[in-house]
Amino acid sequence: MACGSSPAVKARSLPSSVKNHRQEVLSRDLVAEIVGERDGDAYRVGPGDTLLVAVYGHPELSIAPYAGGMGSMAADRSRLAGLVIDNDGTIQFPLVGTVQIAGKTSAELKKFLEGELDAYVKDPKVTIQVVFTGSIRYYLLGQFTQPGLKYSDRPLRLMEALALGGSVELDKASLRSAYVARKGKRLPINFYRLIREGDLTQDIRLRTGDVILVPDNTNERAYVFGGAAGSNPKGGTVSFVNGRLTLLQALAQVGFGTTEQVQGKLSETYVIRSEADRGELFIIDAEQLLEGEAADFELAPGDVVYVPPTWVTSWNQVLSQLLPTLQTISGVLAPFVQIKYLSQ
Repeated sequence: MACGSSPAVKARSLPSSVKNHRQEVLSRDLVAEIVGERDGDAYRVGPGDTLLVAVYGHPELSIAPYAGGMGSMAADRSRLAGLVIDNDGTIQFPLVGTVQIAGKTSAELKKFLEGELDAYVKDPKVTIQVVFTGSIRYYLLGQFTQPGLKYSDRPLRLMEALALGGSVELDKASLRSAYVARKGKRLPINFYRLIREGDLTQDIRLRTGDVILVPDNTNERAYVFGGAAGSNPKGGTVSFVNGRLTLLQALAQVGFGTTEQVQGKLSETYVIRSEADRGELFIIDAEQLLEGEAADFELAPGDVVYVPPTWVTSWNQVLSQLLPTLQTISGVLAPFVQIKYLSQ
């Protein structure tokens, strides 16, 4: 008996569901201004720092010279002879008395003390040396092998701080969600580009009180708002499963799986994707996607999906509609969104 062969099944290739896409990156000057770091910035003294101060020709005004070698912060601090900045940022200096110096560079402090001494000494010449930086303390939280409160006896950068935390557990870390918080605000520093791509422009100088958080990757989420969100018992939050989530899955999870179940402009669905210092805007034809006429769209952790009302015709209108919602979840958004849209 002759055996017939089955006809070959040709796989159908679906077109992309992306109708438009644009990207924007914060300028390095803006990032430097926000971070408070520009090329050539010098170290600024703070509480706990030890200084050597010499006044040329006036040994009676000079602080005792450095005695002993620099070693560990705890063991060798007692062998340092110098002027220690008090917790309130002041020092007591001969003739001058108590003065506030925290936040000054060595050059600024030199000029300041020369000005203060000018009333007592003719043409004073001051030399400043920072011999111990006890003012830098920072916090490593999240996916570190050695998290906790850390101290540094010298100025240090972010990459050094990460290494001092015993390294980041990369298999558990969500680098795209990691951040540095300074005085309650997240800085636009991109951990993924720093660690995975070696982008040293992200390697900022740390300041005392900085909080470095590298969250785990088991709680990654996207946020869906607009036409679909009304039936979502989770309030617009959709979790990733095993590190993946597609737009079709997200739309289904918020309460609808067909075009008849939503009142909104599905054909102009917006996806806002942001990292620390950059953002992307995708316009997706979710109507074609739901009908199986376009390829699914992979979401990334932190994506904001918005199905606009049918009357919306421009990005500015979308933004005006979306801003109140972005405000409510501002605490979990990347710094780019905070800076670009919420700081006006």
